Amino acid sequence: MKNKNLKGSLILIAAALIWGLAFVAQSGAASLVPPFAFNALRSFIGAFVLYLFWLFTGKKETGRFFPENKAERKQYFTVALICGICLAVSVNFQQFGIAAYPKGVSCEARAGFITALYVILVPILSLFFGKKVRLPVLAGVVIAVFGVYLLCFSDGISAIYLGDLLIFLCAISFAAHIIAVDKFVGITGGVKLSILQFSVVAVISAILALIFEADKISLSNIISAAPQILYLGVMSSGVAYTLQIVGQKYAEPTVASISMSLESVFAALGGWVISGNALTGREIFGCTLVFLAIVFAQLPQNA
Repeated sequence: MKNKNLKGSLILIAAALIWGLAFVAQSGAASLVPPFAFNALRSFIGAFVLYLFWLFTGKKETGRFFPENKAERKQYFTVALICGICLAVSVNFQQFGIAAYPKGVSCEARAGFITALYVILVPILSLFFGKKVRLPVLAGVVIAVFGVYLLCFSDGISAIYLGDLLIFLCAISFAAHIIAVDKFVGITGGVKLSILQFSVVAVISAILALIFEADKISLSNIISAAPQILYLGVMSSGVAYTLQIVGQKYAEPTVASISMSLESVFAALGGWVISGNALTGREIFGCTLVFLAIVFAQLPQNA
């Protein structure tokens, strides 16, 4: 089991690295492509890449993407809408938040660690569905609150950026999305659900882009941001998702979730190494506490 956990962890850490560096790509594209248009493009690419993955892996087993039964097909569309809308809200809050940070702010680190709070928010939101909150999660909440205070609030209200608030809303909607996926993934299967929800995100974001961003969309800027868009679509949505599927076959759930939570650490490192956005000592300590809170929240009750 230990060897399997190690193998699974290494695979999942690779996925976390890809997701962490995605924050750098999002930051780089924020000044070139408006948020709705950016998410429409990355989601179209992501859905296409995952569909190709399904063609080469899942089609041999299932044959058809949609079931023949009308009732089951209706379920597919209902699940796609629920999960897709939750994900669309999440990724657009996230991109608007990253775009809202002023220059010189370590937006990758702040966005990465605040987004990662969904790990703690999921069990908190689950209270509304009658589920109990485990003691490690409560400990994680306390640690996370102090960590976020150091990261965002320690210099008073003036140190809170609009981006922080938007990213926190993103974390809440991501938590709702995870709960929805957990409830509905059994109906479609993981890969199909991802294809469906990315397709919904692409359509919703494209419509909103045409309504609100038509005068801001520039073909030359899209071409300039093509590396970031392709990275998000191919690597973050396609490759990392596939690595997650493979990694979770080997690693135990707790080991898997802790490995994937390294995404926030890689986001901070990527922002520092690639974008040159350094953190202050207080912000580093705040990030460390948030990461510890994430780890605590994923420990079993008897840990």
